[in-house]
Amino acid sequence: MKPLFMWAGGKNKMLKKYAPHLPQRFDKYVEPFFGGGAMFIWARNKNPEAEFVINDNNESIVSIYREIKNNLVPFKVRLDELEGQYLPLDKPERKVWFYELRHEHAYDYEKWSKAEEAATLYFLMKTAFNGIWQINKNTDGRFGTPFGLGKQKDKVYDRDVLKWWHDALQNTTILCDDFEPVVRAHASKGSFVFMDPPYRDSFTQYNTDFNDEEQERVIDCLFHCEDAMATALLSNRDAGDGFFENRWVNIEYFDVTYTAGRRKKTEDGFEAKAAREVLLMTKYWKHFVPEGGANEN
Repeated sequence: MKPLFMWAGGKNKMLKKYAPHLPQRFDKYVEPFFGGGAMFIWARNKNPEAEFVINDNNESIVSIYREIKNNLVPFKVRLDELEGQYLPLDKPERKVWFYELRHEHAYDYEKWSKAEEAATLYFLMKTAFNGIWQINKNTDGRFGTPFGLGKQKDKVYDRDVLKWWHDALQNTTILCDDFEPVVRAHASKGSFVFMDPPYRDSFTQYNTDFNDEEQERVIDCLFHCEDAMATALLSNRDAGDGFFENRWVNIEYFDVTYTAGRRKKTEDGFEAKAAREVLLMTKYWKHFVPEGGANEN
């Protein structure tokens, strides 16, 4: 299975690299920076009977998950309506149609039900520029990402993916709050907490002011998980300044290539950018990984 939408910084491509460090058993899964939810898919497939708690402070993203969980039928009806309008158009017509719908979502959304509003946003995300969440002044502080490639042929969204998420979210608590109270309330012995905050020194901040003081709060949550005997992993970008070193937790580095949101600007445009990501793990994590499944520091 895959996330509902592309999300810059999503962990789809990192899961294989993280695999030796992921817990093999847990009673509860907690993800306070949810975004696209790639790690949630792994956790749900690994232990579908666990308790799941997901959180994001982006109310618009949270509304999509809540409406898919609780109101799938009207959500899907709205998607099918928009898809039926969009697919017959050629690319120039699709672009005009997209911006008209984005304007309507920005300024005339109160006429819709919560399910219709969330489905409209989801459709915009599926047809917008890949993986970038942008808020603009000219979209009333609401979704403002530009139009994408417009190459969809026979569908815009995957019905099977939507159904999987509807089923998976049934035993999931969906929150929209600051990350810290979520972690402190739900991290406990036997739980797995995965924290993927906005990257340091990154373009893709998703319109959040997440400075190093905020990063320190995340690290404090990591140590809270250690004290609570919870398995906790913290993913971030290594800016090369030693910020994450000497934290008295296990640490691993991974070479990556960024292709969206954090690309390098050149005279010929933008190109993929080599970088390094960091994974911090509570020392308690080793009790949940099979022997030989990961290297201990």
